[in-house]
Amino acid sequence: MAMTKSQSTNTAKLSLGPLMFNWPAEKWRDFYFRIADEATVDTVYLGEVVCSKRTSFFEPHLADVIERLQGAGKEVVLSTLALVMTDREMGQIRAVTGSDEIVVEANDVSTVSLSAGRSHVIGPFVNVYNEGTLEFFARRGATRICLPVEVSAPTLAVLSAKAEQLGIEIETIVFGRLPLAVSARCYHARAHNLNKGGCEFVCAEDRDGLDLETLDGKSFLTVNGTQTLSDSCCNLLAEVDAMRDMGVRRFRLSPQDVDMVAVAKVFRDVIDGRTEIAEASRHIEKLAQRFTFSNGYFYGVEGAQMVLDQRFV
Repeated sequence: MAMTKSQSTNTAKLSLGPLMFNWPAEKWRDFYFRIADEATVDTVYLGEVVCSKRTSFFEPHLADVIERLQGAGKEVVLSTLALVMTDREMGQIRAVTGSDEIVVEANDVSTVSLSAGRSHVIGPFVNVYNEGTLEFFARRGATRICLPVEVSAPTLAVLSAKAEQLGIEIETIVFGRLPLAVSARCYHARAHNLNKGGCEFVCAEDRDGLDLETLDGKSFLTVNGTQTLSDSCCNLLAEVDAMRDMGVRRFRLSPQDVDMVAVAKVFRDVIDGRTEIAEASRHIEKLAQRFTFSNGYFYGVEGAQMVLDQRFV
């Protein structure tokens, strides 16, 4: 039986993805405490996905944050590294995947392998672009897949239909700078004439990443330690209804150094049908006014574009 729009609205979930930036430990802790107490999100992803060296800063607060979030009725998922390179990092992955206390989001194929046979989430750093790959991961225990950022609307519709057949969830990133690549080299350290081993954690100086420009002064990309992000901020607020009609039931916000509680409320109000798109878009523009917005990947064009006529081009 087809799901009505009202039924679809009621089953839609809002998630907060893992923080990709190196914030001070107290800021990190207080951010998630506020998310627990005030944000209208259903799921919160915690953990380091970019650089394992950052883990030691927030780890002393992790248990308290998890307890606070779960006490507020939010599902907590532990996100893992997108690039595993050392024995120490592999040991961390084995420890996380060997515990049944919390669901893990796998962002690297080694984590996917270690998670086989138990319920887990596939993160956006793992390439899932076709039905065969989707089914492969589902058969190995994945119950939710957050698709890569490049997936266009027609592909999203196909994968959502396949996910429904398999009984798993599709999640899409609808807000935040988009994760494009992760490297073994640290761009932040290089920019400050440092090496990766002696980086002095200079990435902490840029709370939303380090903006890059071309030689002629145009905004280009953003770097965050070893990670490359989009310069623009993804904003698929106007596309939520279309994605919901395709069968998408989970929408992910990626944390930026803005009022994410207010951002979550805007998206929740649109998902629940309490606010019109035009009004909600004005709110988002005020909340994230330092960013330019983009939605190009959804429409099958350059990701940095902002398509305004709401056509699948």
